[in-house]
Amino acid sequence: MKQIGHFIDGELVPGNSGRQKDIYNPNTGDIQAQVNLATPEELDAAVASAAKAQVLWHNTNPQRRSRIMFAYKQLVESHIDELAALLSSEHGKVLADSRGDVIRGVDVIEFACGVPHAQKGEHTYGAGPEIDVYSMRKPLGVVAGITPFNFPAMIPMWMFGMAIATGNACILKPSEKDPSVPMRLAELFVQAGGPRGLLQCINGDKEIVDAICDHPTIKAVSFVGSSDIAQYVYSRATSNGKRAQCMGGAKNHGIIMPDANMDQAVKDILGAAYGSAGERCMALPVVVPVGEGTAERFLEKMLPAIDSMRVGVSEDKEADYGPVVTREHRDSIKAQVTKAVGEGAKLLVDGRDFSLQGYENGFFIGPSLLDNVTPDMETYQDEIFGPVLQIVRAKTFEEAIKLPSEHQYGNGVAIFTQNGRAAREFADRVEVGMVGINVPIPVPVAYHSFGGWKRSAFGDANQYGMEGLRFYTKVKTVTQRWPEGETEDSAFIIPTF
Repeated sequence: MKQIGHFIDGELVPGNSGRQKDIYNPNTGDIQAQVNLATPEELDAAVASAAKAQVLWHNTNPQRRSRIMFAYKQLVESHIDELAALLSSEHGKVLADSRGDVIRGVDVIEFACGVPHAQKGEHTYGAGPEIDVYSMRKPLGVVAGITPFNFPAMIPMWMFGMAIATGNACILKPSEKDPSVPMRLAELFVQAGGPRGLLQCINGDKEIVDAICDHPTIKAVSFVGSSDIAQYVYSRATSNGKRAQCMGGAKNHGIIMPDANMDQAVKDILGAAYGSAGERCMALPVVVPVGEGTAERFLEKMLPAIDSMRVGVSEDKEADYGPVVTREHRDSIKAQVTKAVGEGAKLLVDGRDFSLQGYENGFFIGPSLLDNVTPDMETYQDEIFGPVLQIVRAKTFEEAIKLPSEHQYGNGVAIFTQNGRAAREFADRVEVGMVGINVPIPVPVAYHSFGGWKRSAFGDANQYGMEGLRFYTKVKTVTQRWPEGETEDSAFIIPTF
């Protein structure tokens, strides 16, 4: 049985806690490896190594840091097929989706290569009589990233890419469900010329999450996961004086206006709702047709589109999506569909009994479609995180804006329309952090930033882009003068220039 340990001080180490967690192949349902769960003492060793490496890294000029990040970008790109195959084997995504996972992470590494320009401070010459003022952005020191199972390549690179480029060391705690890609990313960083100890990978469960939040040397925590845990991590980390950015769950809506290009909208929503088996925080699990006629036209095209979808193993190049990550998660999705029916939703497509021939023990579930869902249903309020699309019918544009605006989550939303005025008003008024206009999954490019509102995000800073740079740095401002001759008498009032 393959054993996965940790990556500490530039080396793979086995771990000595005696506690393990099984890692499954979602396609077959078989246990393929075990990951060793770290102790707080192992975290201490990793942090000590990181702190030592960070002192030298901080004093490395930004252009040299940039060169290592660029070498790392090129190295990850050259290993993309290996990383995608490894990712699919533990997560269950189809290979094309796994490649996309890696590529979107590399986009942030690419942005981080511009750190010499991005991290520049500000300067004012002659702010007062012979007085100059300038600022600099200094790294925090040792920071930590706690990442989810659904994007084991992209989200770690979101975090450690910006953290390391700005002069910090990073402790990465990936999901124990699929830790192999983050471990491999840490190895590749050293191969690219990154200093040993600068990027550590510690595998663990709640015990290590708590230890990270409590560790006095760790200055900031970045987290992506469910909202309840995001709120918990944010509260615990900030109570210990740390910076924290904690991204939570989502229930993203797709608004279909009567004038929408329905063929394009159906194609977009099909991929956004069911791609990656719905295991995306930016999936589109709720569609809101405006007007009964719009709803009927949507169903007329969506039902055959769902029927034509192919669910298959990760290596199947024709498959639209593969299995979900664990048996427990598959069963939870099934239970949510059953609950929705009990709440009064109309089940138009039932994927609960799907079984893939030859892979009957895999964690597969077919697509489901629920109509006549209402805002008072628990299954509408909760995040299902699976291949389930819910239809909430709206009578008016105002009602369509109200639905995502009043939902507990505020991660992403999309509107499908050919009316520029309606789209502009929607984008302005909707109470959601990321908006797509005829774009079903509005994940911003790497030089902007990612972040939702309400229970989708805790903390004031978004992920990556300039928001990420600000999160991982602190500003120091210097006011200076160089007087000549005799000094003036001491002043007992606040200086005014």
